[in-house]
Amino acid sequence: MTRRPDGRLTHELFSEDKGPQDACGIFGVWAPGEEVAKLTFYGLYALQHRGQESAGIATSDGERILIYKDMGLVSQVFTESDLVSLKGELAIGHCRYSTTGSSTWVNAQPTLRPTKYGTLALAHNGNLTNTGDLAELLQRQTIFASGKERGATTDTELMTALIAGQDEKNLEASAMAVLPLLEGAFSLVFMDENTLYAARDRHGVRPLVVGKLERGWVVASETAALDIVGASFVREVEPGEFIAIDENGIRSQRWSTPDPKGCLFEYVYLARPDTSIAGRGIHATRVAIGVQLAKEHPVVADLVIPVPESGTPAAIGYSQASGIPYGAGFVKNSYVGRTFIQPSQTIRQLGIRLKLNPLREIIEGKRIVVVDDSIVRGNTQRAIVRMLREAGAREIHVRISSPPVKWPCFYGIDFASRAELIASGLELEEVRRSIGADSLGYVSLEGLIQATQIAESNLCHACFTGTYPISIPADMSEGKMRLEITPVQGAN
Repeated sequence: MTRRPDGRLTHELFSEDKGPQDACGIFGVWAPGEEVAKLTFYGLYALQHRGQESAGIATSDGERILIYKDMGLVSQVFTESDLVSLKGELAIGHCRYSTTGSSTWVNAQPTLRPTKYGTLALAHNGNLTNTGDLAELLQRQTIFASGKERGATTDTELMTALIAGQDEKNLEASAMAVLPLLEGAFSLVFMDENTLYAARDRHGVRPLVVGKLERGWVVASETAALDIVGASFVREVEPGEFIAIDENGIRSQRWSTPDPKGCLFEYVYLARPDTSIAGRGIHATRVAIGVQLAKEHPVVADLVIPVPESGTPAAIGYSQASGIPYGAGFVKNSYVGRTFIQPSQTIRQLGIRLKLNPLREIIEGKRIVVVDDSIVRGNTQRAIVRMLREAGAREIHVRISSPPVKWPCFYGIDFASRAELIASGLELEEVRRSIGADSLGYVSLEGLIQATQIAESNLCHACFTGTYPISIPADMSEGKMRLEITPVQGAN
Protein backbone atom coordinates (compact mmCIF):
# COMPACT_ATOMS: atom_id res chain seq x y z
CA MET A 1 0.00 0.00 0.00
CA THR A 2 1.31 3.47 -0.90
CA ARG A 3 0.10 7.00 -0.24
CA ARG A 4 -0.87 9.32 -3.08
CA PRO A 5 0.21 12.99 -3.14
CA ASP A 6 -3.35 13.90 -2.09
CA GLY A 7 -2.98 11.73 1.00
CA ARG A 8 -5.19 8.84 -0.14
CA LEU A 9 -3.90 5.29 0.05
CA THR A 10 -3.68 3.14 -3.05
CA HIS A 11 -4.04 -0.59 -2.58
CA GLU A 12 -3.43 -3.58 -4.82
CA LEU A 13 -6.27 -6.01 -4.30
CA PHE A 14 -4.05 -9.05 -4.42
CA SER A 15 -0.58 -7.69 -3.74
CA GLU A 16 0.28 -10.79 -1.71
CA ASP A 17 -0.11 -12.86 -4.89
CA LYS A 18 1.64 -10.46 -7.23
CA GLY A 19 2.78 -12.16 -10.43
CA PRO A 20 5.59 -11.04 -12.70
CA GLN A 21 5.18 -7.29 -13.05
CA ASP A 22 5.87 -5.73 -16.40
CA ALA A 23 8.83 -3.52 -17.11
CA CYS A 24 8.08 0.15 -17.84
CA GLY A 25 6.89 1.58 -21.14
CA ILE A 26 8.59 4.51 -22.89
CA PHE A 27 7.58 6.65 -25.86
CA GLY A 28 9.11 9.59 -27.70
CA VAL A 29 7.99 11.69 -30.66
CA TRP A 30 9.52 14.46 -32.77
CA ALA A 31 6.77 15.88 -34.99
CA PRO A 32 6.49 19.65 -35.59
CA GLY A 33 2.91 20.61 -36.38
CA GLU A 34 1.43 17.58 -34.62
CA GLU A 35 -0.24 17.39 -31.20
CA VAL A 36 2.75 15.63 -29.68
CA ALA A 37 1.26 15.39 -26.16
CA LYS A 38 -1.80 13.56 -27.47
CA LEU A 39 0.35 11.27 -29.62
CA THR A 40 2.39 10.48 -26.52
CA PHE A 41 -0.75 9.90 -24.46
CA TYR A 42 -2.02 7.32 -26.92
CA GLY A 43 1.43 5.77 -27.24
CA LEU A 44 1.52 5.31 -23.47
CA TYR A 45 -2.05 4.03 -23.53
CA ALA A 46 -0.87 1.30 -25.89
CA LEU A 47 1.98 0.51 -23.48
CA GLN A 48 -0.13 0.58 -20.30
CA HIS A 49 0.44 -3.17 -19.76
CA ARG A 50 4.12 -2.43 -19.11
CA GLY A 51 3.52 -0.19 -16.09
CA GLN A 52 0.46 0.84 -14.10
CA GLU A 53 1.84 2.77 -11.12
CA SER A 54 2.48 6.21 -12.61
CA ALA A 55 2.57 8.05 -15.92
CA GLY A 56 4.18 11.21 -17.21
CA ILE A 57 4.71 13.32 -20.33
CA ALA A 58 7.31 15.99 -21.09
CA THR A 59 6.98 18.35 -24.07
CA SER A 60 9.11 21.13 -25.56
CA ASP A 61 8.10 24.08 -27.70
CA GLY A 62 11.72 24.83 -28.59
CA GLU A 63 12.24 27.20 -25.68
CA ARG A 64 11.16 25.36 -22.55
CA ILE A 65 10.24 21.87 -21.37
CA LEU A 66 7.01 21.20 -19.47
CA ILE A 67 6.33 17.98 -17.54
CA TYR A 68 3.10 16.61 -16.14
CA LYS A 69 3.13 13.33 -14.19
CA ASP A 70 1.20 11.64 -11.41
CA MET A 71 0.40 8.29 -9.82
CA GLY A 72 -2.14 6.07 -11.57
CA LEU A 73 -3.04 4.74 -15.00
CA VAL A 74 -2.49 6.83 -18.13
CA SER A 75 -6.23 7.47 -18.43
CA GLN A 76 -6.38 8.55 -14.77
CA VAL A 77 -3.39 10.89 -14.87
CA PHE A 78 -4.19 13.01 -17.94
CA THR A 79 -7.25 15.06 -18.83
CA GLU A 80 -7.97 16.78 -22.12
CA SER A 81 -6.99 20.14 -20.62
CA ASP A 82 -3.70 18.68 -19.33
CA LEU A 83 -2.77 17.52 -22.81
CA VAL A 84 -3.81 20.79 -24.46
CA SER A 85 -1.51 22.69 -22.10
CA LEU A 86 1.47 20.50 -23.03
CA LYS A 87 2.28 22.22 -26.30
CA GLY A 88 5.38 21.59 -28.38
CA GLU A 89 7.11 19.90 -31.27
CA LEU A 90 8.64 16.96 -29.41
CA ALA A 91 7.69 14.92 -26.38
CA ILE A 92 8.63 11.88 -24.33
CA GLY A 93 6.42 9.78 -22.07
CA HIS A 94 6.64 7.02 -19.51
CA CYS A 95 4.37 4.59 -17.70
CA ARG A 96 6.03 3.03 -14.68
CA TYR A 97 6.16 -0.12 -12.68
CA SER A 98 8.85 0.28 -10.02
CA THR A 99 11.76 -2.18 -9.98
CA THR A 100 14.12 0.17 -8.14
CA GLY A 101 12.84 2.96 -5.95
CA SER A 102 9.53 3.13 -4.14
CA SER A 103 6.16 3.67 -5.79
CA THR A 104 5.82 7.39 -5.03
CA TRP A 105 5.19 10.57 -7.02
CA VAL A 106 8.79 11.77 -6.68
CA ASN A 107 9.97 8.65 -8.55
CA ALA A 108 7.50 9.06 -11.41
CA GLN A 109 9.08 9.79 -14.80
CA PRO A 110 10.19 11.58 -16.93
CA THR A 111 12.90 13.07 -14.74
CA LEU A 112 14.01 16.66 -15.30
CA ARG A 113 17.36 18.43 -14.75
CA PRO A 114 19.02 21.63 -15.89
CA THR A 115 22.29 21.39 -17.80
CA LYS A 116 24.77 24.00 -18.99
CA TYR A 117 23.32 23.72 -22.52
CA GLY A 118 19.59 23.51 -21.77
CA THR A 119 17.22 21.18 -19.96
CA LEU A 120 17.23 17.38 -19.87
CA ALA A 121 14.11 15.21 -19.53
CA LEU A 122 14.59 11.44 -19.46
CA ALA A 123 12.50 8.23 -19.31
CA HIS A 124 13.87 4.75 -18.72
CA ASN A 125 12.80 1.15 -19.13
CA GLY A 126 15.01 -1.48 -17.48
CA ASN A 127 17.20 -1.81 -14.41
CA LEU A 128 20.83 -0.83 -13.87
CA THR A 129 23.07 -3.23 -11.97
CA ASN A 130 25.89 -0.84 -10.99
CA THR A 131 23.94 1.90 -9.22
CA GLY A 132 26.31 1.79 -6.24
CA ASP A 133 29.29 2.65 -8.42
CA LEU A 134 27.34 5.36 -10.24
CA ALA A 135 26.22 6.97 -6.97
CA GLU A 136 29.82 7.07 -5.75
CA LEU A 137 30.90 8.66 -9.02
CA LEU A 138 28.25 11.35 -8.68
CA GLN A 139 29.28 12.10 -5.12
CA ARG A 140 32.91 12.48 -6.13
CA GLN A 141 31.90 14.91 -8.87
CA THR A 142 29.72 16.83 -6.38
CA ILE A 143 27.03 17.26 -9.01
CA PHE A 144 24.28 15.24 -7.43
CA ALA A 145 22.07 16.05 -4.46
CA SER A 146 21.65 12.69 -2.78
CA GLY A 147 18.54 10.60 -3.28
CA LYS A 148 17.88 10.95 0.44
CA GLU A 149 17.90 14.74 0.24
CA ARG A 150 15.80 14.88 -2.91
CA GLY A 151 13.50 11.99 -2.05
CA ALA A 152 14.40 10.19 -5.31
CA THR A 153 15.56 6.61 -5.21
CA THR A 154 15.75 5.41 -8.82
CA ASP A 155 18.47 4.45 -11.24
CA THR A 156 16.74 6.81 -13.69
CA GLU A 157 17.58 9.75 -11.43
CA LEU A 158 21.21 8.61 -11.32
CA MET A 159 21.43 8.49 -15.12
CA THR A 160 19.77 11.87 -15.47
CA ALA A 161 22.17 13.48 -13.00
CA LEU A 162 25.20 11.87 -14.63
CA ILE A 163 24.32 13.12 -18.10
CA ALA A 164 23.30 16.58 -16.86
CA GLY A 165 26.57 17.02 -14.97
CA GLN A 166 29.00 16.25 -17.77
CA ASP A 167 31.29 19.03 -18.94
CA GLU A 168 30.83 18.36 -22.67
CA LYS A 169 29.98 20.59 -25.62
CA ASN A 170 26.32 19.45 -25.82
CA LEU A 171 23.81 16.94 -24.49
CA GLU A 172 24.64 14.43 -27.21
CA ALA A 173 28.32 14.38 -26.25
CA SER A 174 27.38 14.13 -22.57
CA ALA A 175 25.17 11.10 -23.22
CA MET A 176 27.92 9.43 -25.25
CA ALA A 177 30.29 9.95 -22.31
CA VAL A 178 27.89 8.42 -19.77
CA LEU A 179 26.41 5.46 -21.68
CA PRO A 180 29.60 3.33 -21.45
CA LEU A 181 29.51 3.74 -17.66
CA LEU A 182 26.10 2.08 -17.35
CA GLU A 183 25.71 -1.64 -16.67
CA GLY A 184 22.49 -3.62 -16.77
CA ALA A 185 19.40 -3.35 -18.94
CA PHE A 186 18.20 0.02 -20.19
CA SER A 187 16.21 1.47 -23.03
CA LEU A 188 16.08 5.27 -22.89
CA VAL A 189 14.21 8.15 -24.48
CA PHE A 190 15.31 11.66 -23.54
CA MET A 191 15.20 15.18 -24.88
CA ASP A 192 16.40 18.73 -24.63
CA GLU A 193 14.48 21.73 -25.98
CA ASN A 194 15.09 20.80 -29.63
CA THR A 195 16.16 17.19 -30.02
CA LEU A 196 14.77 13.73 -29.24
CA TYR A 197 17.31 11.08 -28.22
CA ALA A 198 17.15 7.34 -27.65
CA ALA A 199 19.63 4.68 -26.57
CA ARG A 200 19.68 0.98 -25.79
CA ASP A 201 22.05 -1.07 -23.66
CA ARG A 202 24.69 -3.15 -25.40
CA HIS A 203 22.70 -6.36 -24.76
CA GLY A 204 19.33 -5.07 -25.98
CA VAL A 205 17.56 -6.75 -23.06
CA ARG A 206 14.46 -4.54 -23.23
CA PRO A 207 12.87 -3.72 -26.62
CA LEU A 208 12.98 -0.33 -28.37
CA VAL A 209 11.81 0.53 -31.90
CA VAL A 210 11.76 3.47 -34.32
CA GLY A 211 8.78 4.46 -36.45
CA LYS A 212 8.04 7.11 -39.09
CA LEU A 213 5.13 9.52 -39.08
CA GLU A 214 4.15 11.56 -42.12
CA ARG A 215 5.68 14.62 -40.42
CA GLY A 216 8.03 13.16 -37.87
CA TRP A 217 9.52 10.23 -35.98
CA VAL A 218 8.50 8.02 -33.07
CA VAL A 219 10.52 5.86 -30.64
CA ALA A 220 8.64 3.34 -28.47
CA SER A 221 9.02 0.23 -26.36
CA GLU A 222 6.85 -1.85 -28.71
CA THR A 223 5.68 -1.81 -32.32
CA ALA A 224 2.06 -1.86 -31.10
CA ALA A 225 2.51 1.73 -29.87
CA LEU A 226 3.64 2.75 -33.37
CA ASP A 227 0.49 1.21 -34.83
CA ILE A 228 -1.77 3.08 -32.42
CA VAL A 229 -0.38 6.52 -33.39
CA GLY A 230 -0.21 5.77 -37.11
CA ALA A 231 3.56 5.44 -37.40
CA SER A 232 5.11 2.89 -39.74
CA PHE A 233 7.76 0.59 -38.30
CA VAL A 234 11.27 1.41 -39.54
CA ARG A 235 13.59 -0.73 -37.42
CA GLU A 236 14.67 -1.60 -33.91
CA VAL A 237 17.15 0.56 -32.06
CA GLU A 238 20.17 -1.74 -32.07
CA PRO A 239 21.93 -2.88 -28.90
CA GLY A 240 24.67 -0.36 -28.10
CA GLU A 241 23.16 2.30 -30.39
CA PHE A 242 22.48 5.99 -29.74
CA ILE A 243 20.16 7.99 -32.00
CA ALA A 244 19.23 11.66 -32.22
CA ILE A 245 16.24 13.13 -34.07
CA ASP A 246 15.80 16.82 -34.93
CA GLU A 247 15.08 19.12 -37.88
CA ASN A 248 17.99 17.55 -39.75
CA GLY A 249 16.44 14.07 -39.55
CA ILE A 250 17.67 11.00 -37.71
CA ARG A 251 21.32 10.20 -37.06
CA SER A 252 22.89 7.21 -35.35
CA GLN A 253 26.16 6.24 -33.72
CA ARG A 254 27.47 3.28 -31.77
CA TRP A 255 28.53 3.74 -28.18
CA SER A 256 29.32 0.03 -27.66
CA THR A 257 29.85 -3.20 -29.55
CA PRO A 258 26.52 -5.09 -29.45
CA ASP A 259 26.21 -8.36 -27.53
CA PRO A 260 22.49 -9.22 -27.94
CA LYS A 261 20.70 -10.84 -25.00
CA GLY A 262 17.03 -10.06 -25.58
CA CYS A 263 14.61 -10.95 -22.78
CA LEU A 264 12.98 -14.32 -23.45
CA PHE A 265 10.10 -13.51 -21.11
CA GLU A 266 8.99 -10.73 -23.47
CA TYR A 267 7.85 -13.52 -25.82
CA VAL A 268 6.05 -15.39 -23.05
CA TYR A 269 4.20 -12.61 -21.25
CA LEU A 270 5.46 -9.02 -21.23
CA ALA A 271 4.94 -7.80 -24.80
CA ARG A 272 1.51 -7.25 -26.33
CA PRO A 273 0.45 -10.04 -28.72
CA ASP A 274 0.18 -7.48 -31.56
CA THR A 275 3.82 -6.46 -31.13
CA SER A 276 6.79 -7.78 -33.13
CA ILE A 277 10.28 -8.31 -31.75
CA ALA A 278 13.26 -9.09 -34.01
CA GLY A 279 10.86 -9.49 -36.93
CA ARG A 280 8.77 -12.14 -35.18
CA GLY A 281 5.15 -11.47 -34.22
CA ILE A 282 4.48 -12.14 -30.54
CA HIS A 283 1.07 -13.71 -31.23
CA ALA A 284 2.55 -16.13 -33.77
CA THR A 285 5.34 -16.99 -31.33
CA ARG A 286 2.90 -17.75 -28.53
CA VAL A 287 0.76 -19.91 -30.80
CA ALA A 288 3.92 -21.81 -31.77
CA ILE A 289 4.76 -22.26 -28.08
CA GLY A 290 1.32 -23.80 -27.59
CA VAL A 291 1.91 -26.18 -30.49
CA GLN A 292 5.20 -27.23 -28.93
CA LEU A 293 3.53 -27.60 -25.54
CA ALA A 294 0.97 -30.01 -27.00
CA LYS A 295 3.76 -32.09 -28.54
CA GLU A 296 5.74 -32.24 -25.30
CA HIS A 297 2.78 -32.75 -22.94
CA PRO A 298 -0.16 -34.46 -24.68
CA VAL A 299 -3.24 -35.51 -22.73
CA VAL A 300 -6.68 -36.95 -23.44
CA ALA A 301 -9.20 -34.18 -22.77
CA ASP A 302 -12.44 -32.62 -23.96
CA LEU A 303 -11.60 -28.92 -24.02
CA VAL A 304 -8.64 -26.51 -24.08
CA ILE A 305 -9.21 -23.19 -22.30
CA PRO A 306 -6.83 -20.26 -21.68
CA VAL A 307 -6.28 -18.16 -18.60
CA PRO A 308 -7.06 -14.84 -20.31
CA GLU A 309 -5.49 -12.91 -21.78
CA SER A 310 -1.86 -13.99 -21.72
CA GLY A 311 -2.65 -17.69 -22.05
CA THR A 312 -4.91 -17.31 -25.09
CA PRO A 313 -2.47 -17.64 -28.05
CA ALA A 314 -0.71 -20.67 -26.52
CA ALA A 315 -4.09 -22.30 -25.83
CA ILE A 316 -5.01 -21.80 -29.48
CA GLY A 317 -1.74 -23.47 -30.52
CA TYR A 318 -2.28 -26.33 -28.07
CA SER A 319 -5.77 -26.90 -29.48
CA GLN A 320 -4.54 -26.82 -33.08
CA ALA A 321 -1.77 -29.32 -32.45
CA SER A 322 -3.76 -31.68 -30.21
CA GLY A 323 -7.09 -31.61 -32.03
CA ILE A 324 -8.84 -30.90 -28.72
CA PRO A 325 -11.54 -28.22 -29.16
CA TYR A 326 -10.73 -24.71 -27.95
CA GLY A 327 -13.20 -22.86 -25.74
CA ALA A 328 -13.54 -19.82 -23.50
CA GLY A 329 -13.84 -21.20 -19.98
CA PHE A 330 -13.47 -17.94 -18.07
CA VAL A 331 -15.06 -14.51 -18.16
CA LYS A 332 -12.50 -11.82 -17.37
CA ASN A 333 -13.33 -8.52 -15.71
CA SER A 334 -11.12 -6.08 -17.62
CA TYR A 335 -11.64 -3.30 -15.09
CA VAL A 336 -10.10 -4.94 -12.04
CA GLY A 337 -6.73 -3.46 -11.20
CA ARG A 338 -5.61 -0.72 -8.89
CA THR A 339 -8.19 0.60 -6.46
CA PHE A 340 -8.26 3.23 -3.74
CA ILE A 341 -10.73 1.24 -1.64
CA GLN A 342 -9.56 -1.32 0.89
CA PRO A 343 -11.35 -4.63 0.15
CA SER A 344 -13.26 -6.26 2.99
CA GLN A 345 -12.10 -9.62 4.26
CA THR A 346 -15.09 -11.25 2.58
CA ILE A 347 -14.16 -9.77 -0.78
CA ARG A 348 -10.47 -10.59 -0.26
CA GLN A 349 -11.38 -14.23 0.29
CA LEU A 350 -13.00 -14.29 -3.13
CA GLY A 351 -9.49 -13.73 -4.46
CA ILE A 352 -9.07 -14.18 -8.18
CA ARG A 353 -12.84 -14.43 -8.79
CA LEU A 354 -12.91 -10.64 -9.02
CA LYS A 355 -10.75 -10.98 -12.13
CA LEU A 356 -11.86 -14.35 -13.53
CA ASN A 357 -15.10 -16.30 -13.22
CA PRO A 358 -15.59 -19.77 -14.78
CA LEU A 359 -18.39 -20.59 -17.22
CA ARG A 360 -20.02 -23.58 -15.55
CA GLU A 361 -22.05 -24.62 -18.60
CA ILE A 362 -18.82 -24.90 -20.63
CA ILE A 363 -16.73 -26.66 -17.98
CA GLU A 364 -19.08 -28.98 -16.10
CA GLY A 365 -18.39 -32.68 -16.60
CA LYS A 366 -15.43 -32.11 -18.95
CA ARG A 367 -11.76 -32.98 -18.88
CA ILE A 368 -10.10 -29.59 -19.15
CA VAL A 369 -6.67 -28.48 -20.38
CA VAL A 370 -6.06 -25.01 -18.92
CA VAL A 371 -3.16 -23.04 -20.46
CA ASP A 372 -1.36 -20.19 -18.68
CA ASP A 373 1.87 -18.29 -19.35
CA SER A 374 3.79 -19.02 -16.12
CA ILE A 375 3.63 -20.16 -12.52
CA VAL A 376 5.31 -17.86 -10.00
CA ARG A 377 4.17 -18.47 -6.43
CA GLY A 378 1.43 -20.91 -7.41
CA ASN A 379 -1.39 -19.08 -5.64
CA THR A 380 -3.13 -18.01 -8.84
CA GLN A 381 -3.04 -21.48 -10.38
CA ARG A 382 -4.23 -23.00 -7.10
CA ALA A 383 -7.24 -20.66 -7.13
CA ILE A 384 -7.95 -21.36 -10.81
CA VAL A 385 -7.90 -25.13 -10.30
CA ARG A 386 -10.20 -24.75 -7.29
CA MET A 387 -12.67 -22.65 -9.31
CA LEU A 388 -12.70 -25.20 -12.13
CA ARG A 389 -13.35 -28.02 -9.66
CA GLU A 390 -16.22 -26.06 -8.13
CA ALA A 391 -17.61 -25.46 -11.64
CA GLY A 392 -17.76 -29.23 -12.16
CA ALA A 393 -14.63 -30.02 -14.20
CA ARG A 394 -13.99 -33.78 -14.20
CA GLU A 395 -10.22 -33.50 -14.77
CA ILE A 396 -7.91 -30.47 -14.83
CA HIS A 397 -4.62 -30.59 -16.73
CA VAL A 398 -2.48 -27.47 -16.36
CA ARG A 399 -0.12 -26.57 -19.21
CA ILE A 400 2.36 -23.69 -18.91
CA SER A 401 3.84 -21.88 -21.94
CA SER A 402 7.18 -21.21 -20.23
CA PRO A 403 9.68 -23.37 -18.35
CA PRO A 404 9.60 -23.28 -14.53
CA VAL A 405 10.53 -19.81 -13.23
CA LYS A 406 13.27 -20.55 -10.68
CA TRP A 407 15.38 -17.39 -10.54
CA PRO A 408 14.66 -13.69 -9.95
CA CYS A 409 15.16 -11.01 -12.61
CA PHE A 410 17.56 -8.10 -12.12
CA TYR A 411 16.97 -6.51 -15.53
CA GLY A 412 13.60 -4.80 -15.21
CA ILE A 413 10.98 -7.44 -14.32
CA ASP A 414 9.80 -7.62 -10.73
CA PHE A 415 9.54 -11.35 -10.10
CA ALA A 416 9.19 -12.69 -6.59
CA SER A 417 12.37 -13.54 -4.68
CA ARG A 418 13.80 -17.01 -5.20
CA ALA A 419 12.41 -18.13 -1.84
CA GLU A 420 8.91 -17.26 -3.09
CA LEU A 421 9.20 -18.92 -6.51
CA ILE A 422 7.39 -22.23 -6.14
CA ALA A 423 9.48 -24.06 -8.76
CA SER A 424 12.72 -23.21 -6.91
CA GLY A 425 11.84 -25.29 -3.88
CA LEU A 426 9.61 -28.02 -5.31
CA GLU A 427 9.89 -30.70 -7.97
CA LEU A 428 7.30 -30.94 -10.76
CA GLU A 429 5.12 -33.50 -9.00
CA GLU A 430 5.20 -31.46 -5.80
CA VAL A 431 4.10 -28.35 -7.69
CA ARG A 432 1.28 -30.34 -9.30
CA ARG A 433 0.06 -31.52 -5.91
CA SER A 434 0.39 -28.02 -4.48
CA ILE A 435 -1.88 -26.44 -7.11
CA GLY A 436 -4.28 -29.42 -7.09
CA ALA A 437 -4.13 -30.30 -10.80
CA ASP A 438 -4.50 -33.80 -12.26
CA SER A 439 -1.40 -33.21 -14.38
CA LEU A 440 1.09 -30.41 -14.99
CA GLY A 441 3.40 -29.74 -17.93
CA TYR A 442 5.76 -26.87 -18.75
CA VAL A 443 7.15 -26.21 -22.21
CA SER A 444 10.87 -26.99 -22.37
CA LEU A 445 13.44 -24.23 -22.67
CA GLU A 446 14.50 -25.67 -26.02
CA GLY A 447 10.90 -25.67 -27.26
CA LEU A 448 10.34 -22.09 -26.13
CA ILE A 449 13.51 -20.85 -27.81
CA GLN A 450 12.64 -22.73 -31.00
CA ALA A 451 9.27 -20.94 -31.12
CA THR A 452 10.95 -17.51 -30.95
CA GLN A 453 13.18 -18.32 -33.95
CA ILE A 454 16.02 -16.51 -32.15
CA ALA A 455 19.39 -18.09 -31.45
CA GLU A 456 19.76 -19.10 -27.80
CA SER A 457 23.04 -17.17 -27.59
CA ASN A 458 21.11 -13.96 -28.35
CA LEU A 459 18.57 -14.40 -25.55
CA CYS A 460 18.50 -13.83 -21.79
CA HIS A 461 16.84 -16.79 -20.06
CA ALA A 462 18.19 -16.16 -16.56
CA CYS A 463 14.77 -16.49 -14.88
CA PHE A 464 14.60 -20.08 -16.12
CA THR A 465 18.24 -21.16 -15.90
CA GLY A 466 20.00 -18.85 -13.43
CA THR A 467 22.56 -17.93 -16.11
CA TYR A 468 22.80 -14.14 -15.93
CA PRO A 469 24.40 -12.48 -19.01
CA ILE A 470 25.15 -9.29 -17.04
CA SER A 471 26.97 -9.68 -13.75
CA ILE A 472 24.95 -9.03 -10.60
CA PRO A 473 26.68 -7.39 -7.60
CA ALA A 474 26.33 -9.13 -4.27
CA ASP A 475 24.50 -6.25 -2.61
CA MET A 476 21.81 -6.40 -5.29
CA SER A 477 21.40 -10.19 -5.30
CA GLU A 478 21.31 -10.52 -1.50
CA GLY A 479 17.80 -11.43 -0.44
CA LYS A 480 16.36 -12.01 -3.91
CA MET A 481 18.62 -15.05 -4.43
CA ARG A 482 18.17 -16.63 -1.00
CA LEU A 483 16.29 -19.92 -1.21
CA GLU A 484 14.30 -21.32 1.64
CA ILE A 485 12.48 -24.59 1.07
CA THR A 486 8.86 -24.30 2.14
CA PRO A 487 6.45 -27.19 2.75
CA VAL A 488 4.01 -28.21 0.05
CA GLN A 489 0.65 -26.51 0.48
CA GLY A 490 -2.72 -27.73 -0.64
CA ALA A 491 -1.57 -31.20 -1.67
CA ASN A 492 -4.28 -33.65 -2.71
